[in-house]
Amino acid sequence: MANGININPRRHIAGTGQNLTIGAASVASTAVGSQTYAIRVTATGNCHISIGQAPTATATNALIKATDIPEIIACSPGDKVAVIQDATSTGTLNILELTH
Repeated sequence: MANGININPRRHIAGTGQNLTIGAASVASTAVGSQTYAIRVTATGNCHISIGQAPTATATNALIKATDIPEIIACSPGDKVAVIQDATSTGTLNILELTH
């Protein structure tokens, strides 16, 4: 971060956005593309995420809060993102693939 500005050397890959409904059961995204090595995630409700080839999200996975700034997370081509609610929180998890 420079002078209070979040510098992101990656750019969005057009048409790759996915919205997953945050609920009581783990839900997985479709696989990211063959050129994707990072994703940006934001959530409208508190949730836990897991990333991998066949992920299942649990309450002990990484916590994403609705109040968090968008987070850039490394991934591998073909990975999926799974999400589950934190406590009784609901909402939407937005995933966007990134490239250099």
